[in-house]
Amino acid sequence: MSEKKMFQQPDWFRLDNAGILFPGQNTNKWSNIFRVSIELKEEIDPDILKQAVKNILPRFPSFNVRMRKGFFWYYLEKNPVKEPSVNPDIQNPCYRVKFKESDRFLFRVYYHGNHIAVDLFHAVSDGYGNTHFICTLVAEYLRLKGNHIPAGGFVKDINICAPAEELSDDFPKFAKSKASSPITDKHVYHAKGTKLPKHMVNITSGTMSFAAIHKLAKEKGVTVTEFFAAILMDIHCRKQLREKRKLKEVSVQIPINLRNIYPSETMRNFSICLRVKVDPKLGEYSFDELLQQVALQLRLERDEKKINAQISKHVRIEKNPFLRFLPLAVKNFALGIATLTSAEQTTSAYLTNLGPVVLPEETKPFIEKVVFIPGPGMRTAARCGISSFNDRLVFSFANCYKENDIEREFFTTLVKMGVHVKIESNRE
Repeated sequence: MSEKKMFQQPDWFRLDNAGILFPGQNTNKWSNIFRVSIELKEEIDPDILKQAVKNILPRFPSFNVRMRKGFFWYYLEKNPVKEPSVNPDIQNPCYRVKFKESDRFLFRVYYHGNHIAVDLFHAVSDGYGNTHFICTLVAEYLRLKGNHIPAGGFVKDINICAPAEELSDDFPKFAKSKASSPITDKHVYHAKGTKLPKHMVNITSGTMSFAAIHKLAKEKGVTVTEFFAAILMDIHCRKQLREKRKLKEVSVQIPINLRNIYPSETMRNFSICLRVKVDPKLGEYSFDELLQQVALQLRLERDEKKINAQISKHVRIEKNPFLRFLPLAVKNFALGIATLTSAEQTTSAYLTNLGPVVLPEETKPFIEKVVFIPGPGMRTAARCGISSFNDRLVFSFANCYKENDIEREFFTTLVKMGVHVKIESNRE
């Protein structure tokens, strides 16, 4: 028997260093839920999908959990329910998690037409982990339909137990810096609009050729993420100038996958957010100047030593004896105040790039595209997710306002650059 099969699966987990924040931030105003969905080329059979979820769940023990509340900390415990529900999709994706609903699971599986979607509470994992979960789910669904689909890429082998490396909290494992990482971010510009009801969100997605976008970015000497970040920054800078409001910095928050920096296989949270910003009070920036600013800042911030200082600071805070043994009710109160007063204050737009989704060749005749949707914020009109599969890149907006001028201007900009974009939305 292999070492991976011999590993004893735990019955409970401490929340990882990133996940410890999210339960206390989960309120009737905001909940950190995000979605990964896959569009197939045929109608979904819900009964087969339900069996596929049941089949893969033992392979993902860190997903097969419910939230529990201790005196000092929240923690995750194995969920005794063996069959998670599968439901028709809803109008408001990324709806707030309630720990006693959905048989206490912290993910929800939906279907609609030829789409399969998984909404996940961020305390469980990040986009990388959720993508492995849904890709493995789709692969098992296709197998139950009579197709041969091997493991590989984002598809896990469900015939073995999860190795210990996939279940570890890797933040303390790699935190070694003794440097401090000061918090210097200012309150920044936010687009204003007519707020939607709580936990409602307007989703607008544009599907385009990855090759076309990659060519444009390469011509400018930047990455695809840097290219899109500069467009978002340009839109917000010009919008602020048109509104004739007091000028504030414009910033774009960009999570990065730490598995690309450190040798980690964890299926739990292992990402960290960086920010790029410009100050319009210095003068108007051309698009090429913004591209240069974004590329220079992001590459500087991606320095491993600076990132490690940030990771190490977060780990030190978690291990602080005073905070560690502070009652959970006090922690939640303080975290709630911090969330309301500072969480989105330093971010004008949010941009997370899932990157290319790699799947076995045998899946490609069945799959159209992969979509990544971040949950809505409380005051951010542009919370954006990027995913790509084959040559289809999907750029999605999650907007907490009724107005859609930022999305319209973003996709219009791409069309003017010669990119063909197909738009889909849940707006009526």
